[in-house]
Order: sequence, then structure tokens, then C-alpha cells
Amino acid sequence: MRGPLLLMAGIGLFGLLDANSKLLAGDFAAAQAIFLRHAVLLGLLLAFRGAFGWPGGPLLTAHPWLHGLRACTMLTAGLTFYVAVRYLSLADAYLIFFTAPFMTLILARVFLKEQVPRAAWLWCGVGFGGVMIALAPQLGEGGSLYGFACALLGTIAYAANITLNRSLRVEPGIARLVFWPSLFGVVATGPFAVAYWAPPDAVEWAQLLLNGLLAGGATILLALALRHSSPARLAPFEFIALPLSVSLDLLVFGNAPGIEVILGGLVVVAACVMSERAVSRARQGMSAGKA
Repeated sequence: MRGPLLLMAGIGLFGLLDANSKLLAGDFAAAQAIFLRHAVLLGLLLAFRGAFGWPGGPLLTAHPWLHGLRACTMLTAGLTFYVAVRYLSLADAYLIFFTAPFMTLILARVFLKEQVPRAAWLWCGVGFGGVMIALAPQLGEGGSLYGFACALLGTIAYAANITLNRSLRVEPGIARLVFWPSLFGVVATGPFAVAYWAPPDAVEWAQLLLNGLLAGGATILLALALRHSSPARLAPFEFIALPLSVSLDLLVFGNAPGIEVILGGLVVVAACVMSERAVSRARQGMSAGKA
């Protein structure tokens, strides 16, 4: 259970990160918030390495292109989700996020050449149908297409990040998994953060810096989880985000989810679990055949 426990802890930190980001999104540009998030990560990593030697392994990598792509996907996911929660409730944003396992399946088939059983594709379709059940009433009432589009783009970037994490499991240590995306994030968002800078007060400074701590903890926990368990093993546990997002929406923002959101979310959860079971059975069958 080490992998699932690490994943659920990481998802919990991501939930707190998104709730905190939603509180900040109305007053601070995405570039400023994401710049400070990555600056905190980079500063903490370098401070720990300076104080305690070389924790987390080396920074240099034999796979610079993979780390570069991973840094791009992490930055894209961070920026788009920050914007998405400005316009959407956490429950709505996370409902889009729940399609990430299906997207990971597609990316693994295209880029990692993994075999995907026919039943898994069928359940993917059911899962996207669940999303439409939840979102159709809001779209019909003129809901935020921009917010949903940002959440979708962020989910695709997150799925790509998961796929790249799987390709980087051969490298020991986690320091480079924090260092390269943090450095890239600081450099890429720095000029825009300066251009759109809004002076924070003391409480807002604490919130902005807290974002960096939460993002760093969540990133490390997610990377460790994928080193202990396969994505198929971990995927069902990602749905702890459903009760978490609904609870945070209700407790922090006073938003109670509609029945269509709950129903659609349950359809997506069931479809993802069945899809992962189909993939697991197919892999077991292939292993038995080879034996």
C-alpha cells in the first residue's frame, strides 16, 4: 500500500493547493503565482542541498529532453489549473481532471506502445459520457467554456506528465524531478510575473509561498508513488479527489455540488475503475501466456 498511500497524500496536497489558488486567483495573475511557486521549490531544494549535502541524488541527467518535456507539461498544468479554478468550482475542475487516467491510457498507447484492451476503450467512452452528464446543464446555461477549456488542457498536461514520469523511473533520486521543472518555471514565468506583478500583503505573501510548499510536497509524493506502484494500481485511488474537492468547495467557498455533478462523477469513477481492471486483466493474461 506504500504507492497508493503516497498518491493519496499527494492528491490531498494538490486539493489544498487548488483551494488556496482559487482564493488567490481573483487578485493575482497566474504568472506571478506560478513564478513564486517554482521559486519557493527551487530555493528550498538548493537550501537543503547546501545544508545537508546532496539529498535526492544528482541534478544532472542522461535524459535532458524528457526532463524538458516534463517541465513544460508541469508548467502548463500549473498555469491552466490556476486559471481554471478562477472560473470553476473545485468540483467541476476536478471532474475534468478525473479524465486523466483515460488520457494517460491514450498517451501510453501512442508514445509507449502499450497494448490497450478493447474493453478499456469502451470504458473510456463511458467515462467521458459521465463528464458530459455533469457539465451539459452548465454549458447549456452559458457556463464558463474558458474555464472548462483550461481544466481540459491542464488535465492533458497532467496525463503527459504522468507518462513522462514512467519513462524517467530508471533514474535514481528525486532531486532532478524538482530542480529542472522549478528552474524552467522560474525562467519562463519570470518576465510575465514582473509585468503583471500585484503587491501582496502579509497574509497573501504567506498564501503565495504556501503554494510552493504544497506544490513541492505533492510533486515529490506523486513521483515516489509512481516508483512504488504502476499507474494501473494507483489510478483508482486518485478518486479521493472527488470527496476532497466537494468538501473543500462546501467548507471554504460554500458551494454545494448539484446532483448532476455527483451523478456524473460517480459514472466517471466507475468507468475508470472498470477500465483499469480491464487493463490489469489483459496484462495478467499476457504474463500468463509468456510463462
